[in-house]
Amino acid sequence: MTDRSPFLVSTAISYPNGVPHIGHAYEAIATDTIARFQRLDGRDVLFLTGTDEHGQKMLQTARGEGIPVRELADRNAARFQEMVAALGCSNDDFIRTVEPRHHAASQEIWRRMAANGDIYKDSYSGWYSVRDEAYYQENETELRADGVRYGPQGTPVEWVEEESYFFRLSSYQDKLLAHYEANPQFIGPDERRNEVVSFVKRGLRDLSISRTTFDWGVPVPGDERHVMYVWVDALTNYITGAGFPDDSDPRWRFWPANLHVIGKDIVRFHAVYWPAFLMSAGIELPKRVFAHGFLFNKGEKMSKSVGNVIDPFALIDHYGLDAVRYFFLREVPFGQDGNYSHDAIVNRINADLANDLGNLAQRSLSMIGKNCGGTLPTPGDLSAEDKAILAQADAMLETARAAMDTQAIHQMLACVWACVGEANRYFAGQEPWALKKTDPERMGTVLYVTAEVIRQVAILAQPVVPGSAEKLLDLLKVEADARGFDALGEGGRLKPGTELPKPAGVFPRYVEAETTDSGAA
Repeated sequence: MTDRSPFLVSTAISYPNGVPHIGHAYEAIATDTIARFQRLDGRDVLFLTGTDEHGQKMLQTARGEGIPVRELADRNAARFQEMVAALGCSNDDFIRTVEPRHHAASQEIWRRMAANGDIYKDSYSGWYSVRDEAYYQENETELRADGVRYGPQGTPVEWVEEESYFFRLSSYQDKLLAHYEANPQFIGPDERRNEVVSFVKRGLRDLSISRTTFDWGVPVPGDERHVMYVWVDALTNYITGAGFPDDSDPRWRFWPANLHVIGKDIVRFHAVYWPAFLMSAGIELPKRVFAHGFLFNKGEKMSKSVGNVIDPFALIDHYGLDAVRYFFLREVPFGQDGNYSHDAIVNRINADLANDLGNLAQRSLSMIGKNCGGTLPTPGDLSAEDKAILAQADAMLETARAAMDTQAIHQMLACVWACVGEANRYFAGQEPWALKKTDPERMGTVLYVTAEVIRQVAILAQPVVPGSAEKLLDLLKVEADARGFDALGEGGRLKPGTELPKPAGVFPRYVEAETTDSGAA
């Protein structure tokens, strides 16, 4: 039975001390695909994204530029909003942590943790990474030959001593381990789950959750000399977007979140700190936290100093939106690290999109236009080959759902493109261009079957290539209310006799410009 319950999915909120890069775009594209898939499968979806604008790193960046920190936040947050729009994201909200509604949510979760006896005042001394906005234990740091001490993410740490409020994280060690044991799908993929369990088993120390040396943050309720540790504030964005603390807000029905999509470098915050905060505040825990890997430019980690940081706007301008979306979600197994390069992107555009799907659609629909008066033919008796390719198309949804349940977006796409590949073999083997002379009725059946397979492929491709899939479905005259997953399979077959529009190419080939270099990547 199809699940019709509400579905909340979120990206991590981006830190806007700089402009967006392709890593931010990758996470947004993947999360948007998940949201679109669930909507097409009949679920009521709340898709959240936004920016995490507080903390010492923002303050330092603003001072370095000689501008007020709020000006930096407003300028760069706007660029992130432009990015998700340029990526075609279907997010329902964009949360900025400077908003009054978010301050209210953050202060309320603090009050609830305090009321539970889990917050106390003491003094903090230890290693802190401004870049990670993270505290690290001595054994997690390393003093290198350059005389600088670094944390586990390779970022410099500094010794901090100040009065601080603490969260009793130590008292949640056993509760967290019990939760991981009872809910093995809480953290994915398995490598990240194993890392988290190992980290928690080594022992948890109470967490410093306020700062007094700067004031760019959410004030601690009742003690405004302190601002909240940026991760208490940032993580709370997920319930801000769900209407917290107003449990009469219609959006609160979406909580607990079904899925937080994050980068693997921030798993600890989402799979240790966040569930502990929620347990303390008496709020249900999210159902799953999934960490994707990093993207490498031709095998190299992106770095401003190396000069290989890629602007997502430039990628879209150069290759096209759907091509960029398809490439990253097909090329990189979601949850693993992946590489990208100009040559790899071009290969996917030309092989998978232009040749395999685009050419199949163009050839088959052009034949209908030329040989069937532009009208979808009526199929005759179905051969074993016809039934086999239709059965493969009909079975895609079940395989796709199973893949998407574990965020295996690449496997969902592999299933769909396997059907595209088989449809090409079917079309070539049936030779409808030869049947035109020898058996026109059989030609009509082959063209009908091919069009029907393309219909189902286009419906399932919508979450990844929404614009192109829409064009394909328009060419097949599929009504707007027949583009959900409930129209897949035998019950949604194309209607013979339907007049089709003149076919047009949907996936153009990428052709190198003679006078330019190898492009944006």
